Amino acid sequence: MEWISVTSSNLSRVRYDETSQTLEVEFQNGNVYQYFDVPQQVFESLVGAESCGKYLNTNIKGYYRYARA
Repeated sequence: MEWISVTSSNLSRVRYDETSQTLEVEFQNGNVYQYFDVPQQVFESLVGAESCGKYLNTNIKGYYRYARA
């Protein structure tokens, strides 16, 4: 999994593992969270979103299991 930098006031970078469908999100403060069972289309939409932070809050948080890495 390679990190992809995103332009966001809240997020720093993201990466995705297709095999396990695990999304990792690194926030500007350095915290990293893993979101599980995330479809690849959701990851691609996150990366392409006009506001990655808003997309994360609206479409990922509260919908997928997560853990702090």
